[in-house]
Amino acid sequence: MFTNKNILITGGTGSFGRRYVKTILTQYKPNKVIIFSRDELKQFEMLQEFSSPVMRYFIGDVRDYDRIDQAMQEVDYVIHAAALKQVPAAEYNPMECIKTNIHGAENVIRSAIKNRVAKVIALSTDKAANPINLYGATKLVSDKLFVAANNMVGKNPTRFSVVRYGNVVGSRGSVVPFFKKLLSDGAAVLPVTHPDMTRFWITIQQGVDFVLKNFGRMLGGEIFIPKIPSMRILDLVKSFGSTIDVNIIGIRPGEKLHEVMCPVDDSHHTLKFMDHFVIRPSIVFHNTNNNFIVNGLGERGNPVELGFEYNSGTNSRFLTVDELREYNNSSEIQ
Repeated sequence: MFTNKNILITGGTGSFGRRYVKTILTQYKPNKVIIFSRDELKQFEMLQEFSSPVMRYFIGDVRDYDRIDQAMQEVDYVIHAAALKQVPAAEYNPMECIKTNIHGAENVIRSAIKNRVAKVIALSTDKAANPINLYGATKLVSDKLFVAANNMVGKNPTRFSVVRYGNVVGSRGSVVPFFKKLLSDGAAVLPVTHPDMTRFWITIQQGVDFVLKNFGRMLGGEIFIPKIPSMRILDLVKSFGSTIDVNIIGIRPGEKLHEVMCPVDDSHHTLKFMDHFVIRPSIVFHNTNNNFIVNGLGERGNPVELGFEYNSGTNSRFLTVDELREYNNSSEIQ
């Protein structure tokens, strides 16, 4: 699907972008892979690892429509990964988060339609479901923009979908490398916000593979959600050592005790497939009457029961301490 195609990834120097590039260059023969990001140092560092002739590095910000539009010329597929993601930072810098996560999303949509991009997938987060923090609220708005964009295309072939998943093990700024750094510095006690906290848990490679497959599945307007396990925060601490103590520091601004990926209020729009869920758009599209029960790969889904909620605290699958240890050891971001 991606052989001989031009692919652009916004925020491409992040954890997802680096693993995505490694995967796409291994499994396919793309014509161009365009990394669009604002950090010249990260681009320089990434260039040392990925110097294939197909690679292109564009310095730019998704807030700048002209620059993203220039980068998107002749592009076939877009992955929109650029975002301000740190929950506390967003609480204290709300306008900056809005500019990147909402206005940036609008710029990507406008440019993709103008340049007749075939397919766009925007990366979302469990924090966009029933958001209580600004980061989640901006990502919910972004999700709505990408879904509604399918009604803006007219006869244009561009289609937009969203992929929503949970915490990525080992990603920059996340809890696993944070704990590892504390322990390597000699800490005997790890800070924990609340002993009952749970999170959805996914490796970066699982996230990349899920996004790649959804380019084939997508019809336009869906929110794709993988079926993944949960973890308990105290089990995560135990995975680093059975004798490690914890210091309960309290829930941070804008933080939830448990995360949700399929809200109960969307249960009448939600379909369950073998390894994922799909939240169908709540608005009626004028260019298609598809009900999303059969996707682009021919997979068939079924409606969930009314009142269904996909919650990290009531998930049917929790990782054991040993499994968490394996995740920690095998999920380093390269």
